Amino acid sequence: MTGPGAPPDEGPLLRDAALDDLGAVQVIYAEHVRYGLASFELEPPGLETMTRRYEQTAAQGLPYLVAELDGRIRGFAQAGPYRPRPAYRFTLEDTVYVAPGFERRGLGRRLLGGLIERCATLGYRRMVAVIGDSANLPSIRLHEELGFIRAGLIPSVGFKFGRWVDSVLLQRPLGEGDATLPGPDSAN
Repeated sequence: MTGPGAPPDEGPLLRDAALDDLGAVQVIYAEHVRYGLASFELEPPGLETMTRRYEQTAAQGLPYLVAELDGRIRGFAQAGPYRPRPAYRFTLEDTVYVAPGFERRGLGRRLLGGLIERCATLGYRRMVAVIGDSANLPSIRLHEELGFIRAGLIPSVGFKFGRWVDSVLLQRPLGEGDATLPGPDSAN
């Protein structure tokens, strides 16, 4: 219902993921693995694997968010370490997926924006996006609109659906970025 007297459209609800959300998260991700090039996984991971990934993220104190629309999980986002070596400890990589059919409703923007904000609050200094498929313009544009700049292209680095697939690298500062050095009491 729209017009005078209609309840306001509050848009998607963004919140921390819970174990009960992982079934919906797994279904969303499985669709992207099966039919898309954003993920370079070839077989969708099961609920047990998705639960283990969620628990690893939580154990590291990193955000794992879901977006609800109409009372159902329609997208998720998480941050993870960019690389395991200690010199990368202030840099995170983002993951954002929206349920097929729910694109262009502000879910991706809300998820990525919330992830950026949370990671900056935690004291991280840089976020990297590794986007599968250089033709994945909606994801590339979303990241650019939220302050990411292109850092590179790795041509033909993956092979999926019988063809070579590029990865696009983007990055953005978090908080003070590299304008200052991390403090000695930094937990990261």
